Amino acid sequence: MSETGNLLAPIVGEVGIGGVGGFVVGYTLKKLAKIVVFFLGLGFILLEYLAYKGIITINFAALQEWASRLTVPMGELSGFLTQFIAHLPFGASFLLGFYVGFKKG
Repeated sequence: MSETGNLLAPIVGEVGIGGVGGFVVGYTLKKLAKIVVFFLGLGFILLEYLAYKGIITINFAALQEWASRLTVPMGELSGFLTQFIAHLPFGASFLLGFYVGFKKG
């Protein structure tokens, strides 16, 4: 019985910490995302208003090029996935906690 307890204790600890950590991160990210989207929307409305009034002109080709450079290259993502799979118990509970926190946020 003690061997089973010694085997399960680290996994239970990882799952608990991962779930709580995921919840906190998910909740916080959703709150921050709402704030960021609000200000981005205000900025977009301001730019469109200024363009409508003829005060500024928007170079949409340059804007699209800038936005495309912001995306994460797939090579960097594969390194993250490898590390995530290596720590699956923590990662799975973190994702579940993140999901719950994001839904509650």
